[in-house]
Amino acid sequence: MRAIDHNTITDAALEQMSATPNPRLKQIMEGLVKHLHEFAREVDLTPEEWIQGIGFLTAVGQKCTPFRQEFILLSDTLGFSALINALHDKRGVEASTKSSLLGPFYREGSPEMNLGDCIVASPRQQVVIYGQVTDAAGKGIPNASVEIWQTDEDGSYDLQKQDGVEIPSMDMRGHFHADAEGKYYLRTVIPLGYMIPMDGPVGDMILAQKRHGYRPSHIHFMIGAPGYRELATALYTAGDDHLESDTVFGVTDSLVIQVNKDDANAPIKGLPSIRYDFQLALAAKLGSGRVGADPSQITKVGA
Repeated sequence: MRAIDHNTITDAALEQMSATPNPRLKQIMEGLVKHLHEFAREVDLTPEEWIQGIGFLTAVGQKCTPFRQEFILLSDTLGFSALINALHDKRGVEASTKSSLLGPFYREGSPEMNLGDCIVASPRQQVVIYGQVTDAAGKGIPNASVEIWQTDEDGSYDLQKQDGVEIPSMDMRGHFHADAEGKYYLRTVIPLGYMIPMDGPVGDMILAQKRHGYRPSHIHFMIGAPGYRELATALYTAGDDHLESDTVFGVTDSLVIQVNKDDANAPIKGLPSIRYDFQLALAAKLGSGRVGADPSQITKVGA
């Protein structure tokens, strides 16, 4: 009979799962067990710390609702979501706009809108965002899907403003389609940077680590077209105080945007404007590039 100790337990666990028929599941679980066991040995984890960790993960799960995904927030704040994004970008078969985090506030079924519409119900200062969705060669992609969501000018998402409402209405979200040349334009507001939700276990972790908890001003986009790799990304407003220290590590220099107050090429005159062209790569195989999900869909899966 095998003697189980702090070293032999890893091989024992791997042997028990060695008959896993799904090869990818087998690979993932073997890697997880090896690294999880090595983590415990490296930090010399105590029973008290182990149960604290179990309690923390339990609290993260208990904080999840159909409108809030605390586990995605945890992944984001540990840099794990950004790592998965980077691995996804590396698999691309050709160059494309860099991806960024989908985040914990994405919702499926955004309102269908016409080009030029405003996604904000009560804007104070509108801004025009316009550009073109192209392939890797710079050719416009007709009728490309352009989905957008963001906070308001005070830094709140619609879900946060309607906390407790059984079926929150949608605001600051919209689904557009580019024209025959892949061009798009819409109206919105410049969102305010905000602090991530701090009233849960992830917030407690951030405070314990002496981190500020802020995200810079940003606007989420999901861009797609048949035959192309779906792009989940975000644009970040230049000049924000937290561009260099985003709590969820979403910012990269190619996604930072400038607001132009006098752009002769803007499709709507008299408003500040932002131009950004999105580049899609050909799809190598089926599969989503979304590092995140609508919280209500995750709740349904787990029900």
